[in-house]
Amino acid sequence: MTVKELAEGLALECVCMPEPDREVEGGYTGDLLSWVMGRAQAGDAWITIMSNQNIVAVATLTDVALIILAEDVRPDPGVAELAERKGINLFRSPEAAFPLCAKVAALL
Repeated sequence: MTVKELAEGLALECVCMPEPDREVEGGYTGDLLSWVMGRAQAGDAWITIMSNQNIVAVATLTDVALIILAEDVRPDPGVAELAERKGINLFRSPEAAFPLCAKVAALL
């Protein structure tokens, strides 16, 4: 499933989508960035409530397919522009992380 297809299936709000055709192969949920760096896999949909620019750095290091900000979190100023420049797909959802994870798993 592509990032665009997953985003449509979950009715996610697009913050930026520089790579809509990127394949999503799994998922990971976590907010402790050092933990995510060691456990998220390339191609994952990463669900988090973290909103600062460090999420873009972690997404770049782990090569996740997209970041989904859960619980109606908005990215901090400048994060969307940084994500766009780095080629990181970034979305938002009003849903809590737990039900959002279940929906991602059901779609994949």
